[in-house]
Amino acid sequence: MKSPARILIVKLSSLGDVVHTLPVVQDLRAAFPGARIDWVVERGFAPLVARCEGVERVIPCELRAWTRKPWAAATRQAWRAFKADLQTHAYDAVMDLQGLSKSALVAWLARTTPTGYRYAMANQTDGSGYEAPTRWVADKTITLEPHVHAVARGRLLCAAAGGYPVPERLVFGLRGQGAGLSAPLPKHLGHAENPFVPKKPLVALVHGTSRVDKEWPLEHWVALGQRLNDAGFGIALPHAGARELATSRALAAALKDAWVLPAVGLDVLTDTLAHCAGVIGVDSGVSHIAVALDLPHVQIYNFDTAWRTGPLATTVPGRPARQCSVYAAPCPEVDTVWAAWESLATPVLCR
Repeated sequence: MKSPARILIVKLSSLGDVVHTLPVVQDLRAAFPGARIDWVVERGFAPLVARCEGVERVIPCELRAWTRKPWAAATRQAWRAFKADLQTHAYDAVMDLQGLSKSALVAWLARTTPTGYRYAMANQTDGSGYEAPTRWVADKTITLEPHVHAVARGRLLCAAAGGYPVPERLVFGLRGQGAGLSAPLPKHLGHAENPFVPKKPLVALVHGTSRVDKEWPLEHWVALGQRLNDAGFGIALPHAGARELATSRALAAALKDAWVLPAVGLDVLTDTLAHCAGVIGVDSGVSHIAVALDLPHVQIYNFDTAWRTGPLATTVPGRPARQCSVYAAPCPEVDTVWAAWESLATPVLCR
């Protein structure tokens, strides 16, 4: 493509997939410094995309909800408003980075300039979904190596479409407002009425995930939390939904220095994680946010899929790695996860 003025990214869901797509924005900005980049995403993930450096306009949709009640008056009204928002501008490049029928529909609805093109993947990659309409809608399709990391998937497509090499440096560009351990805490962490005002580094334990078979045993979390407490860390426990809330409360009750985070939106959760000294979590969207924030992070896998979604190596010569994954079946042992955590460039180890 020739120096596009406007680019549209279509990546609707899920949380982890959206996080894995963030580096595409930074690659496009480096290749085309003057380009304006918009992004269509499910409304629930819009606050996260709004935190991405270089995204000018977030266009929220609610395809999941609309498909449940397609003929409702409210759905028809919301759909018309979405189409009007989507078609506000014509794009020189529309990038369907999802490869599903729903993303193909959005790409088809988007307006292109007279010289603009719609780009999409020509094939499925290992472990990802793919549906034929993405090829039917696209003006140009890009064939990808099937065995590819989720982060590399979108980067390779956009680099091939744009005619530039994939940058060697991986940058997510995710901003956490007021990030840094010395910065003021978010209101819900530092409010005067809050009896828990952290005076030590916090480690977030991300125990929740969309699949039960990805979970780590509760007794393992307790043992790990106790070791972190003994090492001088406080524990922050995020959650989503009643089941995860119950687990967070059980963990907090078993630990001497732990706090169940309030239910907050993705923007506030991102800001909160940015203040943490690190994160240990299962394979989940929230864990992937920790990677995007470049926090010290151990990601726990019960399946050998870390090659596809786990943290990519980001090391500084002469310093420990900041992130890694651990895998074992049926699940990693506490000692293994603890050894991985101790190997990282954590605030305590870097003093």
